[in-house]
Amino acid sequence: MPVTPTFPGVYIEEVPSGVHPITGVATSIAAFVDYFQRGPMNEAVEIFSFADFERIFGGLDTASEASYAVQQFFLNGGTHAWVVRVASAGGGGNTATMAAVKAARESSATDALTFTAASEGEWGNNLRARVDWGTSDPTTLFNLSVAEVLIRDNRAVVVSSEEFKELSMDSTNARYAQTVVNDGSSLITLTTNGVPLPAPSGSMTTADFASVAGAGNKLVKAKFTYNDGGSPASDEIDNVDLGAGPISTIDDAAGRLEAALRSANPIDPAWAGASVSVMGKRLQVLPGIARPATVATFAAATSDASTAGNLKLPASAAAEANVTAYSLGATSTQAKQLAGTKGLNGIPPKGTDLVGSGAANPPTGMHALDKVDLFNILCLPRIARVDGVTDAFPSADVSTALTNAINYCGSRRAFFIVDTPSDVNTVVEFKAWLASTLDAVRDKNASVYFPRPVTADPLDEFRPRTFGPSGTIAGLYSRIDAARGVWKAPAGTEATLSNVQKFDYKLNDSENGVLNPLGINCLRVFDVYGNLCWGARTLDGADAKASEWKYVPVRRFALFLEESLFRGTKWVVFEPNDEPLWAQIRLNVGAFMHNLFRQGAFQGTTPKDAYFVKCDKETTNQTDINNGVVNILVGFAPLKPAEFVIIRIQQLAGQIET
Repeated sequence: MPVTPTFPGVYIEEVPSGVHPITGVATSIAAFVDYFQRGPMNEAVEIFSFADFERIFGGLDTASEASYAVQQFFLNGGTHAWVVRVASAGGGGNTATMAAVKAARESSATDALTFTAASEGEWGNNLRARVDWGTSDPTTLFNLSVAEVLIRDNRAVVVSSEEFKELSMDSTNARYAQTVVNDGSSLITLTTNGVPLPAPSGSMTTADFASVAGAGNKLVKAKFTYNDGGSPASDEIDNVDLGAGPISTIDDAAGRLEAALRSANPIDPAWAGASVSVMGKRLQVLPGIARPATVATFAAATSDASTAGNLKLPASAAAEANVTAYSLGATSTQAKQLAGTKGLNGIPPKGTDLVGSGAANPPTGMHALDKVDLFNILCLPRIARVDGVTDAFPSADVSTALTNAINYCGSRRAFFIVDTPSDVNTVVEFKAWLASTLDAVRDKNASVYFPRPVTADPLDEFRPRTFGPSGTIAGLYSRIDAARGVWKAPAGTEATLSNVQKFDYKLNDSENGVLNPLGINCLRVFDVYGNLCWGARTLDGADAKASEWKYVPVRRFALFLEESLFRGTKWVVFEPNDEPLWAQIRLNVGAFMHNLFRQGAFQGTTPKDAYFVKCDKETTNQTDINNGVVNILVGFAPLKPAEFVIIRIQQLAGQIET
């Protein structure tokens, strides 16, 4: 800010230097759009590892081509991706739905809570929600436990769980259940339905235990009937020994009963997590969150013959039938569990679902990426699943999906990797598919690779499975970009492909020589080097087209420059359009280009040979100035890969003296 001198002395003024450093954007952020077993629908989710993908989208799924592509991306060097889950928009059982269930008040069928899975899909049917009142004030506060439970070999396995303590149904309370759970849960959303949720009442009192004396306290029977369809359908434990000595308090009784149930070694492992808590004047017995159950019988008012009279509990203390864990997705009413909604995956997307709409609110399909600030590589593995299976992508939709994807990449300065169809397994078949499908959509912002990789499928007893190469190649792009720069061709002896056992067709040199001039990148296996990417051409790179965008690294480097300069020159807007501005533009863009030159991104041994930046009265005339336009011309000499290495050998005649 200019200083106005008012008194004799020294004044300091900071003068702007006009430097606006331009930072190069990331070059290998991949985007995958496909069908997954869980996760937000039509929403782009950022992930940084396959572990992130497993946690959010459920990991590998035999019906999801992209789940294998995402795994290959990270195994081959990828570090950053966006994932969009889509499914068919059909009706009935074809539409993905969320599992949900309503929990009733203890004393009536009025619903008090609605539990809904965090995202659509069958996975939500494995969720269990449990309410208990082991709180500082059971009359107003309760606890909520949520778990995702899988039944494996008749055993309940908790794969993830969450606990929320001291919740209130009062919306003015800091521990308001709906707010606390929805802010902190990744498994469910909770809706309170406007009614209080008091602790259950009962008539078991401390006095009922005060007169108990002696040893051999036993409970005749504890039986639970499960409502989740698992095996066994019910559990029963007879003669539960509560240990010797008098039971003086209800808390003492709760502790003894819990220890006895946990050590009873029942058939179902859910009992290992059994808990008994005191709710006011009543005991709550839970077999474990793994299995939702209805209390069928809890004989609390009897004792065995050998210790008659030792255990004195009133008949009214017998347990009331009630679910111990609400099962999301259960459609039938079970005691205090009201009928819910079953979660469905829907069916894999067709062409319109995959493409989606940018006009929808929110955008759907690949257009969900509209809200993503930056991605560079687009993969649609679903379009290659045309092998005749029930969830195959319709062959009639392939051209539409390819055209829309290529156009979308053009608008976002991204690069599209086309997957080879699963029913194209030979060079002859590939050339036929090329002529019928790809020739109509050849573009500088896309590439295709052949043949398809093969690897062991952990979901099918590690039998071989072929998959589209897009995820593998996207990971390779990322690895080469990080190690050598986006201007280096992602091909050659260092372009090894991880987690690839072989290819579904073994190319030889002659066949490679047929495909390469057509702009097809070959995947080859070589002794010593292993499985390699052996091509770096765009779909516009067929020899017959003589395109300046023949090579993948040249095109991707140009996209990198465009995006970096687009973002790095935003400061220019509304600046005075005259020579001082033009000089600043030349300074900043030139510094960015020179830094790339020093990294070896251009041809030429001097900056003059490698690039130029022009912004002056020759690029911007008075008419442009009057129209508010400043023109910046940037030129560069790209590095092109040494695709063909020719070694000439000549035999020298002996040195003959003459």
